Amino acid sequence: MTTASIVIYKSDRQELETVLSCTVQSIVEKIWVIDNSPTDELKWVVGVSSKIEYVFGQGNIGYGAAHNIAIHNSIRYGAKYHVIINPDISFSNQAITILADFMDENPQVGQLMPKVVCPNGELQYLCKLLPSPMDLIGRKFIPFKSYVLKRNYRYEMHNFDYNSVKEVPNLSGCFMFCRVDALNKVGGFDDNFFMYCEDIDLCRRIGMSGYKTMYNPSVTIVHAHKKESFRNKKMLKAHIKSAIRYFNKWGWVFDNYRHKINKIAK
Repeated sequence: MTTASIVIYKSDRQELETVLSCTVQSIVEKIWVIDNSPTDELKWVVGVSSKIEYVFGQGNIGYGAAHNIAIHNSIRYGAKYHVIINPDISFSNQAITILADFMDENPQVGQLMPKVVCPNGELQYLCKLLPSPMDLIGRKFIPFKSYVLKRNYRYEMHNFDYNSVKEVPNLSGCFMFCRVDALNKVGGFDDNFFMYCEDIDLCRRIGMSGYKTMYNPSVTIVHAHKKESFRNKKMLKAHIKSAIRYFNKWGWVFDNYRHKINKIAK
């Protein structure tokens, strides 16, 4: 059984209709739509398909905590795979089937991400190293553009072969195809992260638990990524706050696991 969760907050109706249509037409059997909005005006999603269960009333508890509602339900359902999907994603009917088949053939893989492109077809560099403080915080304030670009090029693994199946240290949270046993083993997302860095933390803990995190370009999905933290001061503040929480948890300078796992990407 494959399940999925989509966390929404005042989400765009057209984008939401698209991602729900893609997910409903896939092999996913149960879809939890967790609505963190202040009102239930998006409750119309329940009419899209009997696969959908709408969850509202928990308040704006954050991205990871909201997905955890579905993850814990998925564990109770005895699902084999769970897909964490952003509301601004679209994909083909067979995408999830192909990823599930790959996971079936590779039981050591705990988490998988496909190739991700923009609506115009441009590749999104979402295979990343585990970050240092400079990667998440320092680069936002350094005035030297050439240095920042060089730093981003390394962190976002621009020299990585995006046409090959590879193990990577850190994958984007926009579309996380996960083995439920791996999610159960690590306890899902860390609720202490309200928004941002919760995906990095989850990737890290899945890797530390003994499972591999993989990139598989046999599937391509479309992500209408807006990079809100680069445009919105409130979101930038939230991003920095989460980054501080992440490094307080795992180490600012001395992080042996980060140094070890990042070597596989070189």
